[in-house]
Amino acid sequence: MTHMISESDVRAALSRVDDPEIGKPITELGMVKSVAVDGPNVDVEIYLTIAGCPMKTTIVANAEAAIKEIPGIGAVSVSTDVMSDEQRRELRTSLRGHADNPEIPFAKASSTTRVFAVASGKGGVGKSSMTANLAVALAQRGLKVGIVDADIYGHSIPGLFGTDERPTAVDDMIMPVQAHGVKMISIAHFTEGNAPVMWRGPMLQRAIQQFLADVFWGDLDILMLDLPPGTGDVAIAVGQLLPNAELLVVTTPQDAAAEVAERAGTASLQTHQRVAGVIENMGAMVLPDGSTMAVFGEGGGAKVAERLSTLTGTNVPLLGEVPLDPALRQGGDSGMPVVIVAPESPTAVAINKIADSLHKRRDSIAGKTLGLGVSAK
Repeated sequence: MTHMISESDVRAALSRVDDPEIGKPITELGMVKSVAVDGPNVDVEIYLTIAGCPMKTTIVANAEAAIKEIPGIGAVSVSTDVMSDEQRRELRTSLRGHADNPEIPFAKASSTTRVFAVASGKGGVGKSSMTANLAVALAQRGLKVGIVDADIYGHSIPGLFGTDERPTAVDDMIMPVQAHGVKMISIAHFTEGNAPVMWRGPMLQRAIQQFLADVFWGDLDILMLDLPPGTGDVAIAVGQLLPNAELLVVTTPQDAAAEVAERAGTASLQTHQRVAGVIENMGAMVLPDGSTMAVFGEGGGAKVAERLSTLTGTNVPLLGEVPLDPALRQGGDSGMPVVIVAPESPTAVAINKIADSLHKRRDSIAGKTLGLGVSAK
């Protein structure tokens, strides 16, 4: 007997299609405008959140693929329309509630997102490269990862990911850009070209607050903040807005870099944040013949970890020593992180080992009420 295709069959198929930006089924988000079934043939119209939605092609392709999996399906047509202002407001409310001043979800006691603020004492130690590659490595492990490019003056995260896309807005809620499996937001997404950002402290703090509260991040496992070098306004703002954030201190092996990295780590005593560990970047370079060359010296990371352990009264581990490698620079310039393009390289191997140590959520759900309802049928 031939299976008769019904509207419920089509909607069941579409329930497996997520909005790529929001991460929820389009059926749950009210994005399915209409379903028409004519024998084996199906016509579907889908609402996009905005005109010119960058995810339009992906949503249409995924919807077509899901419908074509229905047994006995014939011709499939998927078209699009655009939500009205009222529909966008309803969607925003369903995702974020009615609060006029959105809260920072990661600052709530109930949050299970682990927040890492990546810091350094000085510039040029590869802090942003470590942030980008660790984020991708963690995403490759199946975690949901986001990056806030908090280095407002020296923003570089979009370039390291090779994306020039702009965020989209649903009402007053910002949808982050996605690349290589990582969500991100940066001031670069809101400036034209390579225009400099010349702001004073209060504007910096407001920008960080908006990145954390106005952006719809969804249910992240890990959020990383790429801080500017030093211990200035942004570091203070992050300490106030996200007191639960853990510091990852990046240094190079040389004594001069280690000394200033120590200052960035000891700032945690004033912000009352935990130092999760130290990463030594630009360690001994592995040469083609297998020998190594310590271009920037040796031992700086271990020294910083030891000093921070003493000064903070906690165990601050050296999470890893990442060798100096042209492939890391080349990957940053091309927008393809080294953990993707050269996963077997010594640098990628070292970064992946660090990612393994950061792989756990902050809290287990064991013993917690999940708030699941049960309906009788």
